[in-house]
Amino acid sequence: MLLKKFLGMSRQKKIFLMLILDFLLLPLSLWSAVGLRTDHWALHTQYPIGIYFMASLVAIPVFIKMGLYRSVVRYMEDRAILTIIAAVTISIVIFGSLIFFLGLSNVPRGALLIYWLLATVYIVCSRFLARAAIRMLSGIGGRRHGNKVVIYGAGDAGRQLAVALRTGPDCEPAAFVDDDPAKHGLNIGGIKVYGSAELPRLIRRLGIEQVLLAIPSLPRSRRIEIVNRLEPLAVQVRVVPGMAELISGEAHLYDVREVDIDELLGREVVVPNTTLLMKNIAGKNVMVTGAGGSIGSELCRQIIKNQPARLVLYEQSEFALYSLEYELQQIIATKQLPIELIPVLGSVQNGERAFGIMARYGVQTIYHAAAYKHVPIVEFNMTEGVLNNTLGTNITAEAAIRANVETFVLISTDKAVRPTNVMGASKRMAELCLQAFAQDPAIQTRFSIVRFGNVLGSSGSVVPLFKKQIASGGPVTVTHPDIIRYFMTIPEAAQLVIQAGTMGGSGEVFVLDMGAPVKIVDLARRMIHLSGFEVKDEQNPDGDIAIEFTGLRPGEKLYEELLIGDAVEGTSHPRIMKANESFLTRSLLEEKLHSLIGACLANDCETLQRVFLECVSGFRPDCEIKDHLYPARGNVAPLRLLH
Repeated sequence: MLLKKFLGMSRQKKIFLMLILDFLLLPLSLWSAVGLRTDHWALHTQYPIGIYFMASLVAIPVFIKMGLYRSVVRYMEDRAILTIIAAVTISIVIFGSLIFFLGLSNVPRGALLIYWLLATVYIVCSRFLARAAIRMLSGIGGRRHGNKVVIYGAGDAGRQLAVALRTGPDCEPAAFVDDDPAKHGLNIGGIKVYGSAELPRLIRRLGIEQVLLAIPSLPRSRRIEIVNRLEPLAVQVRVVPGMAELISGEAHLYDVREVDIDELLGREVVVPNTTLLMKNIAGKNVMVTGAGGSIGSELCRQIIKNQPARLVLYEQSEFALYSLEYELQQIIATKQLPIELIPVLGSVQNGERAFGIMARYGVQTIYHAAAYKHVPIVEFNMTEGVLNNTLGTNITAEAAIRANVETFVLISTDKAVRPTNVMGASKRMAELCLQAFAQDPAIQTRFSIVRFGNVLGSSGSVVPLFKKQIASGGPVTVTHPDIIRYFMTIPEAAQLVIQAGTMGGSGEVFVLDMGAPVKIVDLARRMIHLSGFEVKDEQNPDGDIAIEFTGLRPGEKLYEELLIGDAVEGTSHPRIMKANESFLTRSLLEEKLHSLIGACLANDCETLQRVFLECVSGFRPDCEIKDHLYPARGNVAPLRLLH
């Protein structure tokens, strides 16, 4: 087929064919114009044949200059008509001037006007007929190809998105949906606009597989409201990037994404206080321990935005450190930030190395994010959890005091409140260490603690797990039908940690407002529906993906708490509260830490549990000791604990 051969040609050959076509169409337009004006159709009746081809000789250079041969016909937009009209108009003005100076004044002016009209129609039609033929042949825009989608929002963003989607074979815009009644029934680019109330009927009738939210300027609260309305429809929902991302160039209109995690939660994010964000960071030397983890890496991204003089990445995982350093170096280079990045491979249990790094690079602010956080894993590896979470925090804090660090912020967890597991107990002991240091008037380092719940999207979060399970066809596994958790996105948590860290310094425990608790099973259903599937259960046995309950894991609670007592007060930030909680004296704490060290060296899990029962308020282990080395068998080589 000739059209297929044309598609297979090189770009240069295609341009040459278009140029030849225009070279023939322009004389045809002029001859038709003269014939229509004078009613004489013989070529030699009034003018020599060369006068007709003079039109092409004049117009082609203008077309080249105006870029008519640079555009790709397959992806040509409707606004190209304006360029064609301008090019034809300029070429006719030049042509009219030439025939006047050549003495061909008997060419009627009306013929030139008709020539302008015909030339415009011929050139426009040649492009758009070719575009239609090419798209039909290649499946672009054809109804037999691509997933049918509804674009929610018939404004400028929606119209541009429809044009972008029609240039590819993956999606076919089948309808617009808009909440503005004035747009209902309109036809935009061949696509009809419907009201949002008609969306369920459209999904059934047209076989819609995706709804694309194309309202980038919409407030987050309104977008969350729309997502809530779409969730029961069990259709995949994707979102056009926000206006800020579009303006900054970080995203393009056609870069549709999945629904954000905070949109899944229906949680409105509070705009951060810039002054608080910059107070302990701008122009200072900052260090993040556990920099390669979910929270640590996001802290580093937020810190970079506030332009420290130097950022020390302290991480024990070589790969995590390499990945984070590469990412941050790209950001620094792209934005030309005057920030020195120091990647350090090290453990928080090695006090001398931590002190040496702090002293050498003049660290002023530390965000201590290094911790083992996975409850069942720590439950089966008690000594490692205590060594890293409790003793590692104490060792790092001592190093900070020796290195004259100004501010030390511990990232803690809601699992430290009345814990039923070793992970939570070890984090509460870490809090007690900092609270004891903070009460010593001889210590100049300012210590504070920030406690919050689960962060969505982290390595231990249920969201990545649910996404994988949904992608593989299920089932989605939930431990218990009644289990609830507080949730927050990683970026919001990191911003609030930085802001809270500027408010204290005397061992305060800051608690982040996590909003309303979320039932995990409801989150699972929501993710299934917004991925375009239905939940398979007793009420809907023909559904797509089932939810299975696997039972609570060792040390896992049905619900988490943020406060040990009821003594809590507000701060200058609406999402940050300050808890007033009891703590141990430094002498008593040091005695208990020595017991923990001895128990770790001997793999004595019973002593570890006993110390937690004595020191950690509300600690009630919900199961027997699960450690892999309990009870210890044979001679176990003693552990080395670095101070």
